[in-house]
Amino acid sequence: MSELLVPTDDRRALRDLAENPEPLPARRRGAPDRRTLGRVLGYLGLFVFAVGLLTPFIWMVLSSLKSPNEVFSVPIVWLPETFVFSNYIDILQLADMLTWIRNSLLLATAVTFLQVLTGSFAAYGFAKIRFPGRDALFLVYIGTIAVPWQSYMIPQFILLSNLKVSNTLWAIILLQAFGAFGVFLMKQYYETIPDELSEAARLDGLSDYGIWRRIMLPLSVPALASLTLLTFVNTWNDYLGPLIYLRNPDLWTIQLGLKSFASNLYDTNYALLFAGLTISVIPIAVIFVLGQKYFVEGLATSGLKG
Repeated sequence: MSELLVPTDDRRALRDLAENPEPLPARRRGAPDRRTLGRVLGYLGLFVFAVGLLTPFIWMVLSSLKSPNEVFSVPIVWLPETFVFSNYIDILQLADMLTWIRNSLLLATAVTFLQVLTGSFAAYGFAKIRFPGRDALFLVYIGTIAVPWQSYMIPQFILLSNLKVSNTLWAIILLQAFGAFGVFLMKQYYETIPDELSEAARLDGLSDYGIWRRIMLPLSVPALASLTLLTFVNTWNDYLGPLIYLRNPDLWTIQLGLKSFASNLYDTNYALLFAGLTISVIPIAVIFVLGQKYFVEGLATSGLKG
């Protein structure tokens, strides 16, 4: 039956091809394929990018161990002739570094805790609770990310001044306790958790608060770690907020204090300044190293849905 459907010439050609198959053209020995070449170029680009990011940091750390005359020597000398470890002791004695570090840690810890708490709780409402206008309210709230802080900075300062919290740490805490980005990040992660878990918990008698605390939070550790790290780093590195609201030197953060230590271009001891900057990086580096696994996993899974 099949021979009647296929012409004679075509059957003969198929038979010859089956008896004498043509070998596939062999790839030249030693010639890399496109996938390998693209991977090599990608790694090379990432390496160049990493070198560009790490070079200023490495130069800062090495300069913190130089004498003041060696910092801006021409030509540039990367390794100091003599490692001056006393720069770290001098910066702690000449500047009120411990007070600045204490204030920065207090602000970063308080703001991070409140943002993680409010962000995860609000995200649960937007992701798992149905109510009229939920999606529209979420879009409006997330849209505030696009509004520059400079546009409402002055009214905000007047409001906090009238509330008698200006020139206190509470001003920074109240400003940054709520963040739309945290709500967005946590909502994206919550939507990857099956709704069947929440429905089963409701049948067992759990309230929405109980579902959030007993089910959602334990399952969202990677996203919580990502939000914690991002919020802590952002608050620790904040300069403009403390500059506007914290006028008392006893309330200065480490970023504001180090800026005041740099009086001008010629009188500043940059070796001591770089030692202070190196100290300011240590808490962020420690937190990132400890939470790197959850940070990467949280960012990766927060972009998935369903």
